[in-house]
Amino acid sequence: MSRPEQIEKKIKVDFNMEEYVEKDTVLFIHSEESKVSHNIAALARKYGEGPPKFYPKTFEVMIDTGQQTKISYESVSENPSEAKTTISSEELSDIIEYAKSLGVNDIGFTKIPSKLIFKNHAILHDNAIVLTMEMDPEKIALAPSRDTGHEVHFTYNKLGRISNKIAHYLRTKGFSAQAGPAMGGDVDYKHLAEEAAMGAIGNHGLLISPVVGPRQRITAVYTSIENLPFPEINPHNWIKDFCSTCQICSKRCPADGIVGIEKASMTNEYIDLPKCARSFATSFGCSVCIKECIFNKSDYHKVHEVHLKRTKTVG
Repeated sequence: MSRPEQIEKKIKVDFNMEEYVEKDTVLFIHSEESKVSHNIAALARKYGEGPPKFYPKTFEVMIDTGQQTKISYESVSENPSEAKTTISSEELSDIIEYAKSLGVNDIGFTKIPSKLIFKNHAILHDNAIVLTMEMDPEKIALAPSRDTGHEVHFTYNKLGRISNKIAHYLRTKGFSAQAGPAMGGDVDYKHLAEEAAMGAIGNHGLLISPVVGPRQRITAVYTSIENLPFPEINPHNWIKDFCSTCQICSKRCPADGIVGIEKASMTNEYIDLPKCARSFATSFGCSVCIKECIFNKSDYHKVHEVHLKRTKTVG
């Protein structure tokens, strides 16, 4: 067995919250509309040609990410027995400031629809603090490369650590919290971020946000706080219309693995998983769709202006 294969066997992502709480604990579970969670590492092994071809140091980062995932579940035992459910504006500002100090790019809030909880998964609370972290644009520009693949997993690792730190911080303030692991997890993060009005999902199935486009990773912290500032509308939904006419990511995907936004509206699947997993495994984690996305290369507001002009012309 090769060293990468040995390391991969140490990485566990399939945790179950029911194993970490008392039997009478009320959990929030999936609905009939929920999707099945996909383990990209397992898919890469299934459809690729051996283990993903990352740097050895990347596999070491992945091991630590797995440890952070384990901590995110085990640490719910540290939640206060009588958790607070309301937060003051000052306390919320402190949380946002703390998250930013840790390196979070953006922070949003949303109530979690049960359909976003993956099948056979459960979470402790249905109030979410959603967190994003930017990936280095210079490393993404090298995709597909080992440097890009390392940056992807390095960002997952940092975000997983931050999620655990914020959950711990909330507990010290009297709130209950469950840190969502950055890689894997119980909830569809990209749709969760869309619900939090942090951006919109593009043709490639990734969140596109105003500041960094698709160049981010996402996680969340689930909390007992009921009065978070949940958004009423998402001002970024125009992105979907733009993406339906752009299609650059589809045209430049080396695996021809992007199903696209129009078909996704019916199937809720943006990518052909076997094709994407094969490219992920053989091309250092790929990430070409992030690299080629116009929102990675151009200013969000300028793209919006162009879109508005096109819409008026067509209209």
